[in-house]
Amino acid sequence: MLRVQKVRLDPNETMKQVLDDLCDYRRYCWNQGLALWNDMYDASLVLGDKKLRPSERKVRDELVANKEDWQYQLSARCLQLAISDLGKAWQNFFKKSLPDWGKPKFKSKKTARQGFKTDRARIINGKLRLDKPQGVKAWADISFKGADDLKGELKVVSIYRENGKYWASLPFEVKATKKTKTGQKTAVDVNVGHFDYPEGQVKTLPNNLKTLYKRIKHYQRLLARKRVANGKKATQANNYVKTRAK
Repeated sequence: MLRVQKVRLDPNETMKQVLDDLCDYRRYCWNQGLALWNDMYDASLVLGDKKLRPSERKVRDELVANKEDWQYQLSARCLQLAISDLGKAWQNFFKKSLPDWGKPKFKSKKTARQGFKTDRARIINGKLRLDKPQGVKAWADISFKGADDLKGELKVVSIYRENGKYWASLPFEVKATKKTKTGQKTAVDVNVGHFDYPEGQVKTLPNNLKTLYKRIKHYQRLLARKRVANGKKATQANNYVKTRAK
């Protein structure tokens, strides 16, 4: 099973630039792939040939074949995973079981959260190491905090930047431990805030939940007022982003 941990990254100035470049590159690959996907689909309709319909593989191979020199200074996996996610987005869009799944859209650089994915990251001496492209000299491992357990096989890592801070979701493949059979029986009474069982009671909600709900309600009202007053432009304002982060 997968155990995902969200950690706060603390990159040096060199790696901050690397992370920013990869965020921009991910957005570039997605937009290029989506534009090519749409062009292929339009061409198949004009020519009336379903064999010309776009696919993840066709779009990926076309983008790889037409890579520019500057793209070789960045991780190749960024492009591969961006197009993979684009293919999944189209599959979900056409699934009847997901009627609310929207059509893939172009990414904007004005979006508050920017990120990318990599399946080549490793944990070395308690730090996150990204794959370094050939020819790149300035590189360093990235410190992070907030992890409880780093055991297991690291899978596809999602890294994103928001409000000037860098975060990563670290998914670890771990083996599920089997529970020992005791032969005993018990009963559980499921309530909203706690579980009752013969040996006692387990609370499932924190004591400060009411305070947190009030705080969320307060900030949601502030955000709603900003959207009513300024429309979609409000979501791009710095004050809106800061309030949303609270």
